[in-house]
Amino acid sequence: VILTGLAIAAAQATGEIVIEPYDPARLSPNAYDWRLGDTLRICDADLDAASPTPYAETAIPDSGYVLHPGVLYLGITHEMTGSETYAQFLNGDRTIGALGIWVHVSAPLGHQGHAIRWTLEIRAARPVRVYPRMTFGKLVFLHSLGTPASYQQHGLKYTATAGIDISRLYEELAGGGT
Repeated sequence: VILTGLAIAAAQATGEIVIEPYDPARLSPNAYDWRLGDTLRICDADLDAASPTPYAETAIPDSGYVLHPGVLYLGITHEMTGSETYAQFLNGDRTIGALGIWVHVSAPLGHQGHAIRWTLEIRAARPVRVYPRMTFGKLVFLHSLGTPASYQQHGLKYTATAGIDISRLYEELAGGGT
């Protein structure tokens, strides 16, 4: 079950949902409009799943930053979001898609108990200028069926994410995991 904007506001008011910073004007009928943070990691070298991703990090100036096709950008949400009660689903929106920007296609699920500023996977179809704190997508909250299980209790590899995070698949491959 997806929460309505009014239900998101009510859950935020009781602390069941955390959105920091929170702005009630960013609520829509079934989502919260999240914003791009102010930092990008630029990954334009060949990537290897068995090695840490090389990157250069840059602040997005107020005058904007031009994204280019063929480059993987890792960004971050301006908002930190989380809930022990609800799962989250983060996606780009139509406005960003109409600019030829694909954002966060591969990992849109935020588990219950995972309060984070989301690492974003960003690609551009054409050169396009983006700005810090611009609206970049929609976040929905989902009611889970069954017994809640907090992400924090499982000790998963991204539990301690504090900012933009590269793939940690290399840790699994180095350990011989499947």
